[in-house]
Order: sequence, then structure tokens, then C-alpha cells
Amino acid sequence: MQLNFEKLKKKQRRIRPSFSELIGLRIHRCLSWLDRAEQEGNDYDAAFIFLWISFNAAYAEEVFESIGHGQRSAFDDYFQNLIKLDTSSRIYEAVWEHFPQSIRVFLNNKYIFQPFWKDQNKVDGYQDWEERFEASKRRINTALVEKDTKVVLTTLFDRLYVLRNQLMHGGSTWNSAVNRDQVKDGAKILAFLIPIFVDIMMDNHTNNWGLPYYPVVDKLV
Repeated sequence: MQLNFEKLKKKQRRIRPSFSELIGLRIHRCLSWLDRAEQEGNDYDAAFIFLWISFNAAYAEEVFESIGHGQRSAFDDYFQNLIKLDTSSRIYEAVWEHFPQSIRVFLNNKYIFQPFWKDQNKVDGYQDWEERFEASKRRINTALVEKDTKVVLTTLFDRLYVLRNQLMHGGSTWNSAVNRDQVKDGAKILAFLIPIFVDIMMDNHTNNWGLPYYPVVDKLV
């Protein structure tokens, strides 16, 4: 059964007295944006944006914007933690049983492959984007065959991050038919995975999930 805000909120209320202030803040923020995303119905653009904020609240930490700590590294660290703690293989099942075809199609979409856009914008050094894309697809297919969940997750969120940039930086039209499939698929994938991530974090609330990048400094804010 798919997790949602209501189920997670009930669990949070039951166990939050045992949360530290930092993990409590992270979970509270994450669930608030998940709740907002679930109210969007078929507005997949809005749902995707709210879901991405929920994901950010779950994983982003103090060192996120420090020099030399890239987006890929942040994803790697977070997913490695989650997969290690996922003793009942919920992430594995989500990737390999619920969304295998959707994820494969999503990862084979050149419009969410950043080197493609670099070449479109005439950035030097990306004329070989097609070769890079084919190499990426080979790596993905190998990971899919070997059921390497971490590689698939990290690559998936690399592509989701490109889609996030398109939406957040005005590179897409709301409800546009041009990018409908990837936005819809992206929102559905996030809506399924984020609740699992949060549930694992609550089950392992004593684990070190890092410092929130924007801690509460005024209780009235």
C-alpha cells in the first residue's frame, strides 16, 4: 500500500517525542510540503515543485552549498544512507516492482539530459552529447540488469534535477504539452519514493541525517 501524508503524519505524531530537534524539524518540513503536493491533483507541474521541496527538506544539509560538495555527492550520500537502513527493501521494491518501465523510459529521455541542453545553448565541449547519452543509457541498462538500486536512484535524481531546473528557472510553460510526459512521470515517481524515504528516516531517527541548511533561529517565524 502506498504511503501518503496522512499515514506518515499519524506515525510522526506517535513517535515524535523521541525525535531530536534537528530530525524533528527535517521531518516536519518534509511532511508539510508532501501534504501540499498531494492537494494538487492532476496539476503535475505544481505537484512536482512541491514534491521537490519536500525532497530538499529531507536530504539537504548544512554543507549542501559549500564549495566542492556537488549535487551528485549530496544525492550519493543520502541514498547510500537510505539503502543501508532500508532493511525491508522498500526502495528496492519501488524501483524494481512499481516503476521499472516508467523509470526506464524517464532515464532514456534526452530532454532531461543536461549535456543535451548544454549543446543546444552552444556551450563548448558538449557537441558529443549524443555519445554521452548513449554511454549513460548503457550504464543505466547495466544497473537495471544488475539491480543496482543506488546507481539507478542517483541517475534518476540527476535527471529529475534537470526537470526541476526547467520548472524552477522558467524554462518550461505551465501545463505545456511539450514536456507533459516527463513532468507527469517525474511527479508520480517522486510521490511514491519520497514517503518511503521519510518513513525510513523516521524509523532511523537516531541516525545522523546532517544539519538542516536553514535551522529555525526564531521560534516565532
